[in-house]
Amino acid sequence: MFKFHARTLPAGALAAAALSLAFTGPARAVEVSFAAGVVGSFFEDFAAVVKPWEEKTGNTVKLVPMPASTSDQFAQYRLWLAAGNSDIDLYMTDVIWAPQLAEQFVDLRESAGAALDAHFPSVIESQTADGRLVALPLYTDAPALYYRKDLLEKYGAKVPETWQELTETAQLIQDGERAEGKSDFWGFVWQGNAYEGLTCDALEWIKSFGGGQIVEPDGTISVNNEKAVEAIDLAASWVGTISPPGVIAYQEEEARGVWQTGNAAFMRNWPYAYALGSAEDSPIKGLFDTAPLPRGGEDGSSAATLGGWNVAVSKYSEHQDEAISLALYLSSAEAQKTLALRAGNLPTVISLYDDPDIAAKYPIIPAWKDVFMHAVPRPSAPTKKKYNEVSAKFWSAVHDTLGGNGTAAENLELLELDLDDLKGSAW
Repeated sequence: MFKFHARTLPAGALAAAALSLAFTGPARAVEVSFAAGVVGSFFEDFAAVVKPWEEKTGNTVKLVPMPASTSDQFAQYRLWLAAGNSDIDLYMTDVIWAPQLAEQFVDLRESAGAALDAHFPSVIESQTADGRLVALPLYTDAPALYYRKDLLEKYGAKVPETWQELTETAQLIQDGERAEGKSDFWGFVWQGNAYEGLTCDALEWIKSFGGGQIVEPDGTISVNNEKAVEAIDLAASWVGTISPPGVIAYQEEEARGVWQTGNAAFMRNWPYAYALGSAEDSPIKGLFDTAPLPRGGEDGSSAATLGGWNVAVSKYSEHQDEAISLALYLSSAEAQKTLALRAGNLPTVISLYDDPDIAAKYPIIPAWKDVFMHAVPRPSAPTKKKYNEVSAKFWSAVHDTLGGNGTAAENLELLELDLDDLKGSAW
């Protein structure tokens, strides 16, 4: 449990005034429940983020841990919200969930007021549905290519700029390490399980090859094309060669587990893995760096799926005033700086990218702006409430291909037919 206090905020109050009010002391002590996915060291990091509240107030926060799989997490949220569950006051929400769960959350725009100007406009826009701001940003996200600096130097290789270069370099390093007796060493680890994470990985492959975004911003279904087939076929070739056969069951933590023990040359993962890999007890501390994800060939471009997590207040909460104030605090520069320093999470408060403390501890954070230049959104906006089904059909088609159940050409053709049926006359 994490102690904190939050007072009622007047509509349209400035952030500074809101936080000032929040620290004047509790009218009554309440426990606010916060449902969140617990990945890596999030439990400990969250305790540090809310510590200023613990020291000043008597309220408490109960962190309700969710499954690591974002797909399972979303399913649980939908069940609770559909039932009008008042046991959960705040939800930690993925960037893509705003259009799907908007009706179940409190509009935070008036409470946030001018504080919204401090954040990346695109992030605020992503959490707006029909004019309602349904969540405030906790941190933003975009994945990168993690690589072992020492092994590239050892084998006289450079950071791969295309997926084909990555395939060849990963094989080179893997062969060399295994020849030295490291039988568990792999060239490249990533997220291949049948869940939302695979949608992120596969969208990057397809987009980087020039194969579109599954469904385009105007609602057109574009996934069945030669570039997309080429991208998925290449990824399928990694399974059992430069990637473990079990990679098709990997989520973020399984990939990080192989990487952080020193058993992989390359990894695709989110920023949280940087802080953990740099910890004092990490076998790869000081041995790795990151770069934008590879291009899909010489004519392709790097693509990184836009991610990020936000804080939404349930309209069924019995402690809405306290929950709103906590959401405002968690999205503030103070809280985001603490989270950045502890976990390496990317802030949405623009000024923090110039913060000297953050730059000194995690020079990767200012440098991550290059990754954001290549960020690509998942098609949640054009597909609206049908996005979850679109994503599930997409990751299933890709997962079938990775597992050898049909070719990319066959599975993407079937996927196009399924998406046409799902769309009907309109999304």
